Amino acid sequence: MINPLRGMKDLTFDESQRFVHIVTTAIGIAKRYGYSYIETPILEETSLFKRSVGNSSDIVSKEMYQFEDKGGNDVCMRPEGTAGVVRAFVSAKLDRQPVKQKFYYYGPMFRYERPQKGRLREFHQFGCESFGEGSVYEDFTIITMLGQIFDTLGIGFDLQINSLGCTECMPPYKEKLVGFLTEIKEELCEDCNRRIGTNPIRVLDCKNKTCQSLLTTAPKLINDLCDSCDTDFKRLQTLLDKAGISYEVDTNLVRGLDYYNKTAFEFVSNDIGAQSAIAGGGRYDKLVEYLDGRPTPAVGFAVGIERIMELVQMPEPGKSGYYMGAMVPEAIEQVIMLANRKRASEKVTVEYTSKGFKSHMKGVDKANARYALLIGEDELANGTVWVKDLESKEEKTLPLSEIQEI
Repeated sequence: MINPLRGMKDLTFDESQRFVHIVTTAIGIAKRYGYSYIETPILEETSLFKRSVGNSSDIVSKEMYQFEDKGGNDVCMRPEGTAGVVRAFVSAKLDRQPVKQKFYYYGPMFRYERPQKGRLREFHQFGCESFGEGSVYEDFTIITMLGQIFDTLGIGFDLQINSLGCTECMPPYKEKLVGFLTEIKEELCEDCNRRIGTNPIRVLDCKNKTCQSLLTTAPKLINDLCDSCDTDFKRLQTLLDKAGISYEVDTNLVRGLDYYNKTAFEFVSNDIGAQSAIAGGGRYDKLVEYLDGRPTPAVGFAVGIERIMELVQMPEPGKSGYYMGAMVPEAIEQVIMLANRKRASEKVTVEYTSKGFKSHMKGVDKANARYALLIGEDELANGTVWVKDLESKEEKTLPLSEIQEI
C-alpha cells in the first residue's frame, strides 16, 4: 500500500466538508468587502521568494521545496501566497492603473519542516491582498474582515498588533537593537546569532524560551517610531477601540517574512496547543517595488486552514435533495431517467439496485434527503411515483409529469 508522503495529508469525508465550509465562508465575506478571486501558479521562480520573503527568513534558508527543472530553471513550490499575488499584480501591469485592486486566493502551500498538529509540509491558506490604499483605515478594515470571518466560523481569538516602522525609523532602531543583541549574543541560540548579522528584527520572534527571557529588556521599536508611523499606529488603536475589538500590543510581534512594514498583526487561539497563531498579516508598502513594480502601498493577511479545522463550528446539516429508488428491477431505468431530469436543478441520490421499502428508507436517512421518491410495480404500471416529504411526513402518489413541481 502506498501512503501519503510525510507531512502530506488527504482531505476526505468530514474534513473535506469542513474545508469547503471554511473557504466558502471566507470567500463570501471577502466579496462583501470588494475582493475578487486570483489564482497564481504553485510553481514559481525561486528568485521570487528570495527577493520578497528574504534570504534570512527560515522559509528561504531552510524550508523551500526548491529544485532545478528539466529546462535548467531554478524553481520552487510556493511556500506562501503574497509574493505570487504581487508578482501577478506586477506582471499584469496593474501597478500602472489608478484603480485600487483587491484579491482573495486559496490553495496549497509547501514548506519542508517538521510536521506536527496543524502544521504540514503541504498546507492550505486563504488570503487577501489589497493594493493601492496607503491609509491606516485599510489596515483596520482588513483586520475587521478577518475577525468577521472567524466570528462567522465560530472561532474564538485574541488579536495582537505591532508597528514595524518604515524606512525612516527602522534603520536607527536596528542599529540600537544590534548593539543590545551583541552584548548578550553568547547566551542566545544559534539561529539568533545568525540573524544578528542578517535580519536582527527576526531575533525578537525567536521561540526559544531562554532567548525570550533575555529579550524582555530589548529596545522596543514602538518607542522609536517616526511621527508618521506613530500617528498611524495610534489611529489604528483608536479605531479598534471604537469598534469594540479587543487587542494586545505585542512589541515582539515581527512576523516571519522580511517584506512587512508599519502595521503587523496576528490572530491567535489558545485552543490549538503551542502553535497558537491561526492567521497573520500586515502592511508591505515596498514589496511591489522590490518586484520591479511601481511603488504601491499594500496590506494583506493569510489564514492557515489546517490550523483552524478543528476549531470550526459546522452548521447542523438540514435535510435536502432527493433520494430515488426502484422496488422492482423493471423500474430502475425509469428512476434513472427521472433523476437525470431532476439533477438539472437539485441534488439527487439514486439507488441502482431494486430493494424493499425498509431498505430504501434506510438509504433516505443515509443521504439525509428531504424527499423520498420510489417506483414500484403499481407506480410503473400507472406512470406515477410514490413521494414522501421527510420534514412534513406527508406521503402522496403523483404522476411523473408533476415531479418537477416538488
